[in-house]
Amino acid sequence: MSRSFLRPAVVVLAGALLAAGCSAGSTASPGGGAGSGPDAPLRIGLTAEPANLDFTRTDGAAIPEALLVNVYEGLVALDQETGEIVPALAESWTMSPDGLVYDFALREGATFSNGEAFTADDVKFSIERVQSDEWTISLKDGMSVVSGVEVVSPTQARVTLAQPSNSWLFRMTTRIGAMFDPSGVGDLANAPVGTGPYTVAEFRRGDALVLARRDDYWGEAPAIEQVVLQYFDDATAATNALLTDGIDVIGTVQAPESLAQFEGDDRFQVIEGTTNGEVTLAMNNAAGPTGDPRVRRAIAMAIDHQAVLDTAWAGRGTLIDTMVPPTDPWYQPLPDVTPFDPDAARALLAEAGTPNPTLRFRIANLPYAVAAAQVVQSQLSAVGITTQIEPLEFPARWLEEVLTNADYDLSIVSHVEPRDIRTFGNPGYYWRYDNPEVQRLLAESEQGTQEQQVSALQSVGRLIAEDAAADWLFLLPNLIVADADVRGLPENRIGESLDLTALSRA
Repeated sequence: MSRSFLRPAVVVLAGALLAAGCSAGSTASPGGGAGSGPDAPLRIGLTAEPANLDFTRTDGAAIPEALLVNVYEGLVALDQETGEIVPALAESWTMSPDGLVYDFALREGATFSNGEAFTADDVKFSIERVQSDEWTISLKDGMSVVSGVEVVSPTQARVTLAQPSNSWLFRMTTRIGAMFDPSGVGDLANAPVGTGPYTVAEFRRGDALVLARRDDYWGEAPAIEQVVLQYFDDATAATNALLTDGIDVIGTVQAPESLAQFEGDDRFQVIEGTTNGEVTLAMNNAAGPTGDPRVRRAIAMAIDHQAVLDTAWAGRGTLIDTMVPPTDPWYQPLPDVTPFDPDAARALLAEAGTPNPTLRFRIANLPYAVAAAQVVQSQLSAVGITTQIEPLEFPARWLEEVLTNADYDLSIVSHVEPRDIRTFGNPGYYWRYDNPEVQRLLAESEQGTQEQQVSALQSVGRLIAEDAAADWLFLLPNLIVADADVRGLPENRIGESLDLTALSRA
C-alpha cells in the first residue's frame, strides 16, 4: 500500500471528555486583544484542561486534543472527514505482502521547533520510546506488536512487526505515533518540542493554553497566527464569554439547552454532528456486587437510555448498544441484548442474592457525567439499587482512583479514544473485564481480511454487551457554537486531536 501526500482538510474539535481537569478561565484573551480582526487570536472555549503537557505519562484526551497535529505530528494522520489514513511526516509508505514490514519514505525538510532536522533516527527513537518505561499511559500497548525499527537512510525508516496487525497503522495516527526529537524530551510536561505548525507560547494552568504559529514550519502554514484554548469549569461562563466576545468558539458545548439562544441568531453558527465519545457507565467486573454478571445485566436493564439522553443532554446525541460508534466499520445495533425492563432487572437482582445492593458511584466531575449520573441514580433506585454519587475531580482523582486503581462500583466518563473496544481485551484496564473469548477474537481481528476483522469485532461487541461488561448511555454529539465568520469547523469528529490547521476567518 502506498499513498501520495494529502493533508487532512477538516478540523476536529475533539471534546477532551476523557481528559484532564476542569478549571475556571477568565473571559479575557490571554493572547492579548479581543475581537475578530484578521490578526486577532482565535479563542476557543473548552471545558477540560490538561493537567500538564506530557501525554506520554498522563492518560486522558485533553493533552493530545491540544498538541497532536498542532505541535506534534506522526508519520501518518487520520482524515477526519473520510476516516482514512493519510500521509503526514511520511509522504508515502509500502507494506510487504505478509503484512510484517512497513517502509516509510520521510518528508525532506521537516524540522522540529528547536531547529533539529526530522530524520529516520527520530522515527526509531520515538517508536522505541513508546515501548520503554518512559511511556506509562495505557494506550502504549498499541506499539507492542513492533519487533524492530531500522534506519535505512536519513529519509527512509523500516518498521517490522512481530505478527500482522490490522490496527497498527491506524494506531499510528493517535498519540503513540507522535514523533519526538531525542534532545527535546527533557521537559515534556512544560516544553513540548514537535514538528507541527504551532508551538506552545504559554500554558497558564487553570486558565488557558496559547499556541503560536511557526514561521519555519515545513508545510503549508495555518491561517490563524495564534490560538488561545480557554478553559472553563462552568458551561454558563463559556456561553457568556461567547455572547460578550470573550471567546470566538465554544468547542465543546456542555449545556445543550443553551443552544436555543444561538440558533436563529445570524451572529453565530451552530454545528451539530457526531463523535466517537461513548458516554459509558463503567462497572467493576472484578469486585463488589458488580462482579456478578447478573447484577450488571440488571443495571443495564433498569436504565431507560432514551430518558437519560433526553434529560441529561437535551436529547442531542445517539443511542448505542456497545462500545462501537456508527462511524466504525464494525458498528451494529444491538437493542435487544439488554432492553429496558425493570421487572427483569429486579428478577436478576433476586437471583444474584442481592435484591437491594448499595453501590459506590464515583464519576468524573464533568457536566455530562454529573447530569447523566443523577438520572441513572433515580432509575436504579426504582428497581432497589441504592447508589452513592461521588464526583471526583478531573484529572487527578478520577484518573488515579478509578482508571488506575479501579476503586469503584460504577462510574461515568466519555471515552473518546478511537476504536477503543480493544480496551475490553485488557484485564488490567479499569473495567477489570477478563474474558478469554473476547481476547481471542481481538487477536483474531488483527489478522486476515477486512471482512474477517469486521466479523471478529462485531462478535466482540455482542459479547461485551451480553456480559454487560459496561453499559453505554449514549454517544456524545459534536456540538459547536461559533462566531459566524469562523471557517473550517467540522460537522463530525472522530479522532483525538483538535486540528487547528484548517481554521480561518472569513
